[in-house]
Amino acid sequence: MKALVFAAGLGTRLRPLTDSLPKALADIGGVTILETVIKKLAAAGVNELVVNTHHFHEKIAQYLASRNNFGLKIELSREEEFPLETGGGLKKAASFFDGAEPFFAYNSDVYSEMDLAALSAAHASSGALATLAVRDRPSKRRLLFGGDMGLRGREGETGTPGLRPLAFSGIQVISPELLKKMTEEGVFSITAVYLRLAAAGEKIKGFEDKSPFWSDIGDPARLETVRRRAAGEP
Repeated sequence: MKALVFAAGLGTRLRPLTDSLPKALADIGGVTILETVIKKLAAAGVNELVVNTHHFHEKIAQYLASRNNFGLKIELSREEEFPLETGGGLKKAASFFDGAEPFFAYNSDVYSEMDLAALSAAHASSGALATLAVRDRPSKRRLLFGGDMGLRGREGETGTPGLRPLAFSGIQVISPELLKKMTEEGVFSITAVYLRLAAAGEKIKGFEDKSPFWSDIGDPARLETVRRRAAGEP
């Protein structure tokens, strides 16, 4: 199985840490967040992946080379001028996913205890273009799902009653057919693609992650929370 790991972000909220290294190489107890993501994907059956890069591209390249790519086939998709966000990054790396098999796409700043095999199985049985890991947690950008866990819109923009607001976890399984339906250009979010396709009647599904812990490392406080969790502290 293949995967895309998003690691091109500037990490501005983590400064001064990210003045000298990319967010993906942040330490969470002797290992980088990127290593935890790659090993989690490998445990779920991934043997080929592409990492998109921009901020400190060379440091990510050197880091992976120094670890012998963790025994996997890893390619880099460099966004040289500016980061393309998740949608633009996926579109730039689309040639890597030239088969028919679904693939994972995973934000490198996410620390999750979710069962990736369960997410993959849910996608395989759904017939969806994409299946998004979502959680019932506070967020300013929650998505709305119907009783069938089909994506219906974004909280605050869709007024249909009976929809459930859930927060996207930055982890998903995508069928390559979706790549052919990405009409957006330049810098754009993958969430915008999902919302557009869902509004057009395409099947975009949610998978509720009820695992004990999820967090991103978007700011110093959350990075410290992840470090404590990784160390087994309460």
